[in-house]
Amino acid sequence: MHQKSKGGKMSVLLLVLTCVLIGVIGQLAMKKGMNVVGVISLKDIFSWRIFQIVFQRYVFIGIVLYVLASLIWLVVLSKEELSFVYPLISIGYLITAILSKIFFNEILTVFRFFGIILICSGVYLIVMKI
Repeated sequence: MHQKSKGGKMSVLLLVLTCVLIGVIGQLAMKKGMNVVGVISLKDIFSWRIFQIVFQRYVFIGIVLYVLASLIWLVVLSKEELSFVYPLISIGYLITAILSKIFFNEILTVFRFFGIILICSGVYLIVMKI
């Protein structure tokens, strides 16, 4: 078993938020890179083309950011219960949807937006322990 740190939930929440933001930026970078690479199939992942994909500049940056977010996530997991922190990642859905609309002009329908808001509302209830 591990001992809880004295930093409390606020430091854990800040770490989770940092992890989420790095993950969102990683997603945006990978999407930008895949817009450059173009459409791929599952067989491309299991061929030599994977190197072209992974080493595309933005895809690579996205992967590095994901590794960084994963390392921060390990710190989070060492400090708090998974059942508490894992739902907090869903805040990334909202941030990703909004930034995808801004940077890639993706469709963000009212239903999609409110669905994401409902998910985030559930996260709020978890954090508040209601």
